[in-house]
Amino acid sequence: MMARTLTCREALSEAFVQGFEKDPTLFMMGCGVPDPKGIFGTTLEVTKRFAPERVFDIPLAENGIAGFAVGAAIAGMHPVVVHQRSDFLLLAMDQIINHAAKWKYMSGGQLPVPLVIRSIVGRGWGQAAQHSQNLHALFAHIPGLYVVLPSDAYDAKGLMLTSLKVKAPVIFIEHRWIHEMTGEVPEGPYEIPFGQAGIKRQGSDITIVAVSHMVSDALKAAALLEKEGLSAEVCDLRTLVPLDWETVCASVKKTGRLIVADTGWRSFGASAEIAAGVYEKVGTCLKAPVRRIALPDAPTPCSSALEKMYYPGVDHIVAAARDLVRTGKAQHASAKPHVPSASAPEKFLGPF
Repeated sequence: MMARTLTCREALSEAFVQGFEKDPTLFMMGCGVPDPKGIFGTTLEVTKRFAPERVFDIPLAENGIAGFAVGAAIAGMHPVVVHQRSDFLLLAMDQIINHAAKWKYMSGGQLPVPLVIRSIVGRGWGQAAQHSQNLHALFAHIPGLYVVLPSDAYDAKGLMLTSLKVKAPVIFIEHRWIHEMTGEVPEGPYEIPFGQAGIKRQGSDITIVAVSHMVSDALKAAALLEKEGLSAEVCDLRTLVPLDWETVCASVKKTGRLIVADTGWRSFGASAEIAAGVYEKVGTCLKAPVRRIALPDAPTPCSSALEKMYYPGVDHIVAAARDLVRTGKAQHASAKPHVPSASAPEKFLGPF
């Protein structure tokens, strides 16, 4: 298949069009889906092609719409529900957790719920505590839900096309900062299987397991570490559920050291689960304690100055890697403020 350079939002847009062309049961709904901005440009083409019959706006009634989607899925349709912010999913938790995730089990497999719930994580001035929450660990805790977190354009298209075919509820979480990132994307449709992590950079001294936008920071950190003679392997999970333990553990067995870079909070989150799983499975291979890079246990500040202190990034990963490889001590990584990387939007005004 011919590959071109696309932004992540263009790759997602293409995935929707190709998916809708192939499957007449697919339909999309969400607040702002058919608006002129088209959810950061990701729904413009599918709106042109399939609105209003299969692409349409909805009122601000998240729990009601989620219930409508679950019912439509059980009846044989395949809904795609779009939330411009992950935070809004909290208003639909009863339908997601008690219905979407459970009907297949409660019906003995007779009533699957093919449903894609797409949400976007905000970050940048103006997002603050109620428009920037990374809730993937919460959904990963619920049996019956797939949790997908793409980090680049290629993965975004492939993972979305897989999501549009899976006969189960999928929570598809996009970090706002990946939308303008570019990469080579095949022109035709292709799928990336769930539970298949990607090794985005080979290394021998330390493994960095990352999710979502932290994959970009991990790759930048690995490039800096290479100049210091340290070889870091970057593993992109792609899906938190299912989690590719085989790839993660194989990498850790090779390097003997692990950093987990997560976009969520530190306590009781994805980083803790990954660290615990590695200890249980290949803990005897570790040359030093697992280091976790995650958000502090506090709501997101609105101030841009405070944001720089709140969000960890490249410098935190580099500091942790230096410490693990050269000393092996279990001290915390440097807490100096992180300056947002070049992959961040240059003119991000917020809130949308």
